[in-house]
Amino acid sequence: MQLVLLTAIGVGGATIIGSIIGFIFKKFSHKFADIVLSFAAGVMLAAAVLGLIVPSLEYGGKWGLLITVTGIFCGAICINLIDKLVPHMHKLIGTESEAHPSANLNKVLLFVTAIAIHNLPEGIAAGVGFGSDNPEGALLIAGGIALQNIPEGMVIIAPMLAAGISPKKTFIAAALTGVVEIIGTLLGYFAVSLSATILPFALAFAGGTMLYVISDEMIPETHSHGYQRGATYSLLVGFCLILVSDVLLG
Repeated sequence: MQLVLLTAIGVGGATIIGSIIGFIFKKFSHKFADIVLSFAAGVMLAAAVLGLIVPSLEYGGKWGLLITVTGIFCGAICINLIDKLVPHMHKLIGTESEAHPSANLNKVLLFVTAIAIHNLPEGIAAGVGFGSDNPEGALLIAGGIALQNIPEGMVIIAPMLAAGISPKKTFIAAALTGVVEIIGTLLGYFAVSLSATILPFALAFAGGTMLYVISDEMIPETHSHGYQRGATYSLLVGFCLILVSDVLLG
């Protein structure tokens, strides 16, 4: 339990670390952001497959394939429904962030709310991983999500400051998006701890949410500024890093 709690704090704290970096640099190049986010996408992709989907097949028994496929699609549909209600970053932040601050305030607040809502299932995915007998895999999953949270925390800062929100309130809002992820991690862990029978489905569900976020959010974001070649190789580096780590730890 102590490891789960520390991991939850680490996953949520990554957003705060990203926010601090955002305060220091205010603006950073799209190329840098795309490379970092793509690397995180590669890490998350490998972690989702190796740490969630493969174990789901193993724990599911004779119905493993059906449970896993169903869980993946249920997870993806869940995030899709959230997207219908609250769009995510590339749908909210664009050239409008340079518009008149008061006119853009509501959009920026919606942007921060969207990040917080999307962080909940990501946190749950990190927590579910600890329900299996593979703490190393769970840490890889949490590490991938934490890496994604750093650039996400970075991009929160500049639009909020530009909209006229004070630095103190900006930091508090960014920190709260990380707290949501801590809550999600603990929820995911306790859900599978209470009932081992839901573990195969929960693992696949968490894997589906991560696959959806990678495909629908992270890859389009990193391929929309003209640096898609570098972003692609960065994703491959992240994926192979987790692949190598999994083999060595296994």
